[in-house]
Amino acid sequence: MQLFTQSVLGTYAGRVRVSTRGDYACRALLSLALHQEASGPTSVRDIAERTGLPQPYLEQILLALKGAGLVKSKRGVGGGYVLSRPASEIRLSEVISAVDGPITLGDFGQPHTDGSCDHEGQCVLLAIWNLAGDHMRKHLESYTLDDIANAARGTAAWPDSSTLH
Repeated sequence: MQLFTQSVLGTYAGRVRVSTRGDYACRALLSLALHQEASGPTSVRDIAERTGLPQPYLEQILLALKGAGLVKSKRGVGGGYVLSRPASEIRLSEVISAVDGPITLGDFGQPHTDGSCDHEGQCVLLAIWNLAGDHMRKHLESYTLDDIANAARGTAAWPDSSTLH
């Protein structure tokens, strides 16, 4: 079963999608991580300009990230956002989950494990989708904002598929 699972997951690995909202959240926090040495908060306008993200949508995303405790905000002149923890303590999986909810391949339900599957073959597929979601979640947990910022700066290796196991 292990070999079968790995070959099936390999087939679907390139088709798993992160939402636009999840991508934007990661890009916004990466921008904060890359510029965390700057004194004081970074305005939404500055983050939008640096990342090329639409400011109104970015404001909504940053509010969700604030609600999840990933950023802190300061209002008024000189206000904006800062990471609530060091970039080395914020995992990519947390960012995605904060704006998209739990990391899964879909909401297909749980398989029956007692041999009473409702529809032909459905339960084995449900088990595979759940396993693939677990792999994706674990993979995203393996990256911190600091890891990604270092790769973006060129001071760490660039992630590639040859490092997957």
